[in-house]
Amino acid sequence: MRSIVITVVIGLMAAPAFAQSGGSAQKPQEAPGAGAVLVRIAQNGWAGAKRNIVESADQMPEADYSFKPVDTVRTFGQILAHVADSNYFYCARSKGEEPPVPDGTLEKTATTKSAIVKALGESVAYCDAVYSALTAASAADTVKAGNNQIPRAQPLFSNVAHNVEHYGNLVTYFRMKKMVPPSTKREGGS
Repeated sequence: MRSIVITVVIGLMAAPAFAQSGGSAQKPQEAPGAGAVLVRIAQNGWAGAKRNIVESADQMPEADYSFKPVDTVRTFGQILAHVADSNYFYCARSKGEEPPVPDGTLEKTATTKSAIVKALGESVAYCDAVYSALTAASAADTVKAGNNQIPRAQPLFSNVAHNVEHYGNLVTYFRMKKMVPPSTKREGGS
């Protein structure tokens, strides 16, 4: 019995070495360059942040879009409209152009759940195209930001951080309403 166990253990330990050699003269796969990693981080960050924001918009009942814990903060709906405004701001900056919707417009004009969800969806689609077009080469290109030149990827990282920051606000609103936020719900939490 002991010799069988030893044989199995040695076989299991040797298997990765044989699998790596593959018996062919293939070159080992090169690790992606820093630019490609940067792009992947930006795109994955955006995918997670937008998912949480969009699912929050869908999950909250319309009656609670006007909820705010105190008078000095935005309502749930105003946060989402603000995020939509900011999506346009940051993604347009990365494109090197003016936002198609002037910053602050949606927070003032989109006041119902349907209008906010529509505006948010359109801003997400606009940003999706910008994040998809980002390449290792273009990430380092510079774009104008006020009186400065910054890397094209920088506003995209700022946009992800901004979305995540406001998702944190939304999580608090969900909890105050005795609701489970989308990211927790996906993980099976309560």
